[in-house]
Amino acid sequence: MSTEQAAPPAAQPAAAAAAPAAAAPAAGAPAAAPAAGAAAPPAAAGAVPGASASLYVGDLNPEVTEAMLFERFVALGSVASIRVCRDAITHRSLGYAYVNFNAAEDAARAIEELNFEDMRGTPMRIMWSQRDPSIRRSGVGNIYIKNLDKSIDNKTLYDTFSQFGNILSCKVVCDAEGKSRGFGFVHYETQEAADLAIENVNGMLLADVKVYVGPFKTHRERLEEYGEAEKQFTNIYVKNLPTDYTEEQFGKLFEEFGAITSKKLVCDEEGKCKGFGFVAFDESESAKKAVEALDKKEIDGKEIYVGRAQKKGERLAQLRSQYEKRRMELQSKYKGVNLYVKNLEESVDDDMLRQAFSKMGTITSAKVMRDERGVSKGFGFVCFSSPEEATKAVTEMSSYILLNKPLYVALAQRKEERQQQLAMQRNQRMQAMRMSGPMPPQGVFQQPAGLMYMQQMPRAGYFPQQMGGGSRPRFMQQPGMMGQPPFRQVPGPQRSGGPRAKGNRQPQNAQYRQQARNMPQQMPPQQQMPPQQQPQQPQQALQLAGQEPLTASALARATEPQQKQMLGERLYPLIQGTHPELAGKITGMLLEMDNSELLHLLEDPNALTSKVQEAVKVLQEHAAQTGQSIPGLPPK
Repeated sequence: MSTEQAAPPAAQPAAAAAAPAAAAPAAGAPAAAPAAGAAAPPAAAGAVPGASASLYVGDLNPEVTEAMLFERFVALGSVASIRVCRDAITHRSLGYAYVNFNAAEDAARAIEELNFEDMRGTPMRIMWSQRDPSIRRSGVGNIYIKNLDKSIDNKTLYDTFSQFGNILSCKVVCDAEGKSRGFGFVHYETQEAADLAIENVNGMLLADVKVYVGPFKTHRERLEEYGEAEKQFTNIYVKNLPTDYTEEQFGKLFEEFGAITSKKLVCDEEGKCKGFGFVAFDESESAKKAVEALDKKEIDGKEIYVGRAQKKGERLAQLRSQYEKRRMELQSKYKGVNLYVKNLEESVDDDMLRQAFSKMGTITSAKVMRDERGVSKGFGFVCFSSPEEATKAVTEMSSYILLNKPLYVALAQRKEERQQQLAMQRNQRMQAMRMSGPMPPQGVFQQPAGLMYMQQMPRAGYFPQQMGGGSRPRFMQQPGMMGQPPFRQVPGPQRSGGPRAKGNRQPQNAQYRQQARNMPQQMPPQQQMPPQQQPQQPQQALQLAGQEPLTASALARATEPQQKQMLGERLYPLIQGTHPELAGKITGMLLEMDNSELLHLLEDPNALTSKVQEAVKVLQEHAAQTGQSIPGLPPK
């Protein structure tokens, strides 16, 4: 097909394009083309894979929360659950979420109406959530498009290719600033649709730029192609040529090896050689002979380089591979023998550092790190010839006094390993502080007061649908839709609650043992004992009638879903005493909070009452905005 036949990116298929209808056709029997000028129906929403009701929402702004997504999607149908996926350590959004509807028809309508709709300045990319990863990894129906104009975005690419079949996913790859990198991918439901798109669009003009469309190839397949290209090549690259070299000399240098189809000596504006050029032979054997004979040959005292011509991407991949290989070799070579030494005095130099550690064994290198001005950074490295010597140095040189300063000595680690280790230690300390000992005072290691949507614990919470009749729920991990991890969602926008209520209503079936927050200020005189004679108190526990005591150690031994279940089973009866019909919703909302906060609510009835009132306010505002009627909700 000539480039004159190219349609604009969003153009509808012409009658002569022989494009299939929007719905995916049966294998081997593509549907007839729509009439000229007829609008094609949305392809992505045309078929529901496996009667699924789970959607993947990508390209999300990091500020987007579950509450914002709920407000946007609930208008199209009954939402079962929503989860924004977050980093396990920082809890920051990863830029994508899963939305589960109760009905597949509502999910299809959401794709049709909300796909590529702007949210917080970024268009959402919505597609069906795929349970089976082999569909994505197989490469069936997946095509690659390059040479895209910078103006073409996800929606334009989707509109262009949706006429050939049902699209499972469509994406233009962008850089960190959100600008197009000039290539993208389209994944069709069938290979027939992908072949049809390649046949009709490859070599056509999109936004006045000729594009390439071909089958998607994995990294391994591309490497295999590069390997074959290394064996069968005709183009060679020459560098380190003398600056006074001429085109005639350049041609004579290679003509003896075989027929040359083209050659180019690169020169500047003044016609002076830049030192490199290209030669294309007619046969691969001729190119190989030229590389073998001329590589590292001296011309006018300079050793030239002659090798197979490579694309920039291929060259970068090769250099990256060589760098990684070299880095791994160095890590393996110096693992267990390289030591990190810090707390060095500024006057300590390389020789002084070597001298201090020389009694521990044979030192291969010793270096004090310095800044650009030559001033010591206070740390350095010492490398021994064997792991035994390094271990001895770590044992005996730790806290060794060098120029009135004690040294810190440890095995050297990569920056990534050290950061990961520090993050794990920090999380363990935080977990230990939350699960053991008296709870911290208000404002220390706690979430901001009044926040009802605690994003740090996204796997627990509640589903927007009302739990029937105030019956007691089971607080355990619910199976996620389409194989996604379970999660809960709070209706309405994220808000901060008002001042804490002063009520001190005591739940009827709760029995509170002495805790750090509710112990009496003074003990009766007959029970007071001198500090040195007071026996060690047993581990504090929370206990409800008919349940085992809830202790910090019991929580620490449980998994995260089990912790939420244990806390939920104790919160629910306390809330049910005051809000029977809303107990399920409010308990789910509170379970979004951190476990330390939940323990505080179980210990302090006043704090629990305040949080329950805040949850009721959120439900009232949500009901007012959406016009929904929530059973048991008091008027605002």
